[in-house]
Amino acid sequence: MKKNRNLIDSFNDAIEGIIYSVRTEKNMKIHMITAILVLIACFFFDLTKNELLIVTITIASVIVTEMINTAIEFAIDTTTNYYHPLAKIAKNVAAGAVFIAAINAVLVGFILFWDKLRFVNFLMLHKIRNANSYMIFIILVIVCIITVVIKAIYGEGTPLKGGMPSGHSAIAFSIATIITLLTNEPIAIILSYLMAIIVAQSRVDSNVHSILEVVFGAIFGVLLTILLFSFLN
Repeated sequence: MKKNRNLIDSFNDAIEGIIYSVRTEKNMKIHMITAILVLIACFFFDLTKNELLIVTITIASVIVTEMINTAIEFAIDTTTNYYHPLAKIAKNVAAGAVFIAAINAVLVGFILFWDKLRFVNFLMLHKIRNANSYMIFIILVIVCIITVVIKAIYGEGTPLKGGMPSGHSAIAFSIATIITLLTNEPIAIILSYLMAIIVAQSRVDSNVHSILEVVFGAIFGVLLTILLFSFLN
């Protein structure tokens, strides 16, 4: 390790560490995408200074714990070239810290944004539930077409296999979102998203898509469906 390093070199090393984590760790990509979406959402809601502070601290805690988890994994791998139960425990504990931070982030988001979304959700659901049934099929067709177009732009995989985003994931979550918008039954909503998650997981297990492609497909399917329902009704 070099000695007498100046402040600029220290900053460069820190930034390189962040960039490396984002490039190589799938979970970091997911955290970063989620953080960007949440920060964009903050512009559309009247958050107080304290609420905005809570959001930024929560986002930072998730990203920091994920980076610490990555650092611990690499440190263990460099010193242990064989299976050791204590090494496994150390990695599991570090991963558990990330899991707790992520759960806390979900709770913070629910507490801060739910009340602000309640009135908007009521108006939107009233409008959607009075929509014509043929709109459902039109929306599904549009979701399929836009997904294929994005796959073509990325130039990876085929229209029905591989590439960004996952078409199966996008359509599955689009259908789950449609069911959610059209029904008041919690069981139907839970089962719909459960089936969508199973579809997405199957694409990862079969090595057709990466976790990032599946997550992006899910988010894309949900947001596009809500957007189309809003504009077509």
